[in-house]
Amino acid sequence: MISNSKKIETVYPVQSAFSSEEDAFTALSTSALLAKSSVPYSHRRIADNYVIIKRIYKFQAVQSRISNTERQLLQKYDFNTLEYSTIKQINDELTYLKKWSTASNELLRKDADMLLQIRCKELKYIVASRYASVTDEIHNGYKALERYFEEISKFYSPTI
Repeated sequence: MISNSKKIETVYPVQSAFSSEEDAFTALSTSALLAKSSVPYSHRRIADNYVIIKRIYKFQAVQSRISNTERQLLQKYDFNTLEYSTIKQINDELTYLKKWSTASNELLRKDADMLLQIRCKELKYIVASRYASVTDEIHNGYKALERYFEEISKFYSPTI
């Protein structure tokens, strides 16, 4: 019987290569950096809508989950639902959506905007349900999406 004495290294997809085990800041700061580069107008509009609703209503009303059609669009582009996405996955998706929103292909632009609207709807549901649908610490991609929206919105003020 051959025993393998090498220790298997645990990889945390939430963290970047520069962060320690206790530090999730670097992964979330990637979302802020994504927001600092050129952002399509459609992204700003969706983010403004999210931030205004969050400031006024605080998501006290129950938000609806995504429909099967919306779930199929996510699957078409191989995206998980927000409850099962890591910060790294959401940051990668945001990078794709930014590129696709400015692409010359009209269908790709339309799908990219729809995908971001679906993500916004999922985020509203997660916040309204007080994060009950997020059961795993690793699947906290909603933090990256919310940070991205806050960074690109002209209505966000961290002091309010």
